[in-house]
Amino acid sequence: MEIDKILEEQRKYFQSGATLPVEFRIRMLKKLYRAVKRQEAEIGRALCADLGKSSFEGYMCETGLVLTEISYMIRHVRKFASVQRVWTPLAQFASSSYKKPSPYGNVLIMSPWNYPFLLTIDPLVDAIAAGNTAVVKPSAYSPATSAVIENIVAECFPPEYVAVVTGGRKENAILLEKKFDFVFFTGSQNVGKEVLRHTAETLTPAVLELGGKSPCIVDRTAKIKLAAKRIVFGKYLNCGQTCVAPDYILCHRSVKEQLVKEICRQVKKQYGKNPFENPNYGRIVNEKHFERLCGLIDQKKTVLGGTVRRGTLQIAPTVMDGVTLEDAVMKEEIFGPILPILTFDDFHELYVLLANTPKPLALYLFSEDRKRIREVTERCSYGGGCINDTVIHLATSEMGFGGVGESGMGAYHGKEGFFAFSHTKSIVDKKTWMDLPMRYQPYKKVLYSRLLHLFLK
Repeated sequence: MEIDKILEEQRKYFQSGATLPVEFRIRMLKKLYRAVKRQEAEIGRALCADLGKSSFEGYMCETGLVLTEISYMIRHVRKFASVQRVWTPLAQFASSSYKKPSPYGNVLIMSPWNYPFLLTIDPLVDAIAAGNTAVVKPSAYSPATSAVIENIVAECFPPEYVAVVTGGRKENAILLEKKFDFVFFTGSQNVGKEVLRHTAETLTPAVLELGGKSPCIVDRTAKIKLAAKRIVFGKYLNCGQTCVAPDYILCHRSVKEQLVKEICRQVKKQYGKNPFENPNYGRIVNEKHFERLCGLIDQKKTVLGGTVRRGTLQIAPTVMDGVTLEDAVMKEEIFGPILPILTFDDFHELYVLLANTPKPLALYLFSEDRKRIREVTERCSYGGGCINDTVIHLATSEMGFGGVGESGMGAYHGKEGFFAFSHTKSIVDKKTWMDLPMRYQPYKKVLYSRLLHLFLK
């Protein structure tokens, strides 16, 4: 079905009111849950074909998290969609006031290739829970997963409710020229800017989930062995192709040698002496990104890894030491299995450094100093993060996930996701059995003036 026809049919379907009843939304979420469960094996195979993900990692990082989000919404959508009564000022007597969440209408969801199932279906779950219709555009770089998504959506929903549009840049450009009621985009900052330019033309609200260079700070009080273990997990998960992966380490100079040693030990322990032979270690998504990453590796500063296997588009987990801000690896978001390590001597210089760099999507701090932890979380601006761990903050429906500044705008997951895809109307229900006269002209009576000052102070 062509895009214009899809949009026309979805607008009619939304205007019919079919998506508004909460029971309908719950039925659709349950239908989606059953379909994902049925096709769990197919999803796993598709993720392996696109990114070399093992079945364990595919379920842990994508399918399982999607099922969790659907379950959460099924349990909570009635509460989220309900009217919320609020206090009414005395000056508005007699009336009642309430807030009512309402779906935007026809929404566009554009997703990336690095977690192609999770980052497509999770926002779709939130959109359905909020009562919208949706056009879903998965990435062309993950075609096997896109095909599974298309099958699941077609099995669960008619196209006038939810439709999948596949293709590449041409289809992206066509979709961005169309008028939607809301746009949800996950991807790079460069493409995010293009999305925002288009939505600005039609004053369409948008959520942008972008990325950036997420720092990982290790201070002198950190438990180094545990820090190294958790940093290696978060950095090399999905071969570093994770928007919230620790992009680089800022390590206190006094513990740097110990940290480097432990990180190298953990890489070998978790991935083996030859990661290319590890069936649970994936690959880079395509040749373009593979060549870009190869260009970021400085062999002179490489203390572990640095080897590549071009035939399978694999890059071994790589650690670079003695890195400075002038190195190529620090000029852009890495988005791959390369971990540069920089040092600092005091937190004042670190705060200055972070204040003068784009705001990251995530920040991680390894420390046992509670005062320092409080200071860093207060002074630094970033989307979200962890204390003494990495990446796990996004694996919950109880907290919103999103960026700030250059790393994005808006948030989703759970309640935040429901309200990201909703507009909350503020409504005053004024009673008709009485009408206070003091607001009407002519403003003459002294009593009314006194009452006005009493009510509004």
